Amino acid sequence: MVVPHYRLHCLLKRAQMLLLGLGIAYLMAGSILLLQRSSIRVAQTNLASLPPLLSLPAPPTALRAPGLGVRARSRWAAIQPASAGGAKAGRHWPASQSLGVQHVHRRWFHSLLPESPEQRISLHRNSRHKGTYMGCFLHNASERALGGTMLYDLRKMTSSLCQDTCSESGYQFAGLEYGAECHCGNRIRSPQAPEEDCSVACRGERGSPCGGVSRLSIYKVEEQLPGHRKFRNVHYRGCFKLPKSTTSAFPVHSFQPNLTTQSCIETCTDKELLLAVFQKPHCLCAWTSSLFSLSQQADNQQCVGLNHTSNATPTAPTEHDHYQVYHTPVLDSRCKERMFLPQRSSSLVALSSFPGAGNTWVRHLIELVTGYYTGSFYFDGTLYNRGFKGEKDYWKSGRSICVKTHESGQKEIEMFDSAILLIRNPYRSLMAEFNRKCAGHLGHATDAQWKSKEWPEFVSSYAPWWASHALSWVKFGRRLLVVHYEELQRALLPQLQLITAFLNVSMTEERLLCAQSNQDGHFKRSGTQQPSFDPFTPDMRQMIDPFIHTVDEALRSRNLSGLPQEYLPRR
Repeated sequence: MVVPHYRLHCLLKRAQMLLLGLGIAYLMAGSILLLQRSSIRVAQTNLASLPPLLSLPAPPTALRAPGLGVRARSRWAAIQPASAGGAKAGRHWPASQSLGVQHVHRRWFHSLLPESPEQRISLHRNSRHKGTYMGCFLHNASERALGGTMLYDLRKMTSSLCQDTCSESGYQFAGLEYGAECHCGNRIRSPQAPEEDCSVACRGERGSPCGGVSRLSIYKVEEQLPGHRKFRNVHYRGCFKLPKSTTSAFPVHSFQPNLTTQSCIETCTDKELLLAVFQKPHCLCAWTSSLFSLSQQADNQQCVGLNHTSNATPTAPTEHDHYQVYHTPVLDSRCKERMFLPQRSSSLVALSSFPGAGNTWVRHLIELVTGYYTGSFYFDGTLYNRGFKGEKDYWKSGRSICVKTHESGQKEIEMFDSAILLIRNPYRSLMAEFNRKCAGHLGHATDAQWKSKEWPEFVSSYAPWWASHALSWVKFGRRLLVVHYEELQRALLPQLQLITAFLNVSMTEERLLCAQSNQDGHFKRSGTQQPSFDPFTPDMRQMIDPFIHTVDEALRSRNLSGLPQEYLPRR
């Protein structure tokens, strides 16, 4: 009996020691956390005099200067700090109360923890970058350093990414703000700030300056020879007839005997003007103009041959001349402001598609043309970090104009009152989804990945899903609008008008044209990189082609628009 009692005594003694050790560790952890919080309060004593923070409103409002780019802001970001004994803010802005408020807001907006020392960079750095570093500049609501396009990536922003984006959009300067925001422009419009104000590191590139609170680290991008600049977001607006008397009203009117479309677009982009109006040898530039409304568009045949002139000396335009009109890469900020629905909707609208059918691109277009956020049945952190703020909102909240989904079960379909069914050619959809799985939303699979065993396995499992997804929505969907991806590419404006009418949203022509000029955004994969061979084998095509016929017949049986002829295989 002695031995069992002795063992029990030892066990209890060890348990007491273990509990004591855990208690000591708990108290030490709590003390460390308390000290850390105290140090943060000491470091931010300039915030102590501020009024209590308000609860964050759901839809962020926008603060902007007229004619400049737009950025989302929360409503309380504009609150003025209380004065501290009448003391004025000194020249060193980061210590000012105004920047303190913005600093707190930025922490919320970028979902950051309190900065650790490694998040800030040394002012004495030897890292190499593309382009030429110009310095640190002010960038706030009253003095914006760069007034062109703007994007942000809360996880992977680098100086190279920002410079490449600005270069592709036709800008000469790229500015980085608070580690994740990229601004572009052709002129620096604000005074220089102390270099220590731009001490926040890039989110995707440690050791690289990425601005600060209301400060831009600005680079001059690598210059390209005239005529060699490649613009990604240039779109042909159409052919228009202009009276001779109106040409003098344009802010820029250049006359060049050797003028080309490319050089005219470059001229207007450098002037940060939205429209390039071309008729050789005349190049006109404008921000917007009522002369180019949808109702005034002429037949494109009237503009054929405008790139060519006779050997005779060029003369002024005749009484009425036709001009080609292009959207330059300059940001049209009229449709960049977005918000959640002001009143919760009791009707849920799905934006349903098979993966790889262009759902993200269509969400981008819907947000531009309606001004409201789109939601998602899922949560994709990458899309949230790149601007889709509806990703974090509960999909049933009723605050989004429509909700992305790839679901195809009867129960999931019947949760929605109506749906936009987006369909894309299955061959293109399968390739797009395989690209996403291999290289993310904007990347491309390599030839080795196309040749791997994963590709045929992917096709054999995903191709039937393409058909079953469409068939299920056709069968169980209550109210459907079928949109074909290819039709949206060919006739963007008429398709957007159909979508907004289906969503019961009033839309101005100004916003529609703005959506046209910003249609690509930063969410559409470039189609230039394709596999060097046809990845679809005859066996794959033999499996996919019957699915196309089945879906086409199902659509037509419900008096919905059938698949485009280009989908249908030749017999």
